[in-house]
Amino acid sequence: MRRARRGGRIPQRDFRVPGQMWHDLAVAFCLMLVIEGIMPFLSPAGWRAMVLSVTGMSDRALRVAGLCAMVAGTALLYAIN
Repeated sequence: MRRARRGGRIPQRDFRVPGQMWHDLAVAFCLMLVIEGIMPFLSPAGWRAMVLSVTGMSDRALRVAGLCAMVAGTALLYAIN
């Protein structure tokens, strides 16, 4: 948690710094790759079975699952920040 400066204002991140947004986006992408690679590394057979079960799902079910994941991620980001 950031501390307030004199005057009670909390300093905000300055996104006008060139490249800062792209750096944060690259870090987020790298973390996503690490997290996505955990399951195939720890349990390749389980991951393969999960992928095969996903291929049998309907387009609507996949869209609903994707929507739920996006809403959950957005809610978590809001709660963290």
